[in-house]
Amino acid sequence: MQLQKGEIALHDINEDLVTRNLYTAEMPDPELLIRTSGEKRISNFLLWQLAYAEFYFTDVFWPEFKKEELYQAIIDFQNRERRFGKTSEQLLSK
Repeated sequence: MQLQKGEIALHDINEDLVTRNLYTAEMPDPELLIRTSGEKRISNFLLWQLAYAEFYFTDVFWPEFKKEELYQAIIDFQNRERRFGKTSEQLLSK
């Protein structure tokens, strides 16, 4: 719409512009997505925002997902190497 109105040029469209125009623009991107019920998909949920998130899948259904399961997901998350699209070697070569 902004392009059609002449408010921006085609070369102005970049990652930052897309991010600023999302409904979630004022929110930080998720670091962890927990998917319950054994499903191993995200169903197009927050595709842009989940690019560098860690995913945790559990067979527990949502109504039975209690704090013990949340703790397990957090422990699993804490033991991961966050690479944000890089390899382990690239992180070490900083």
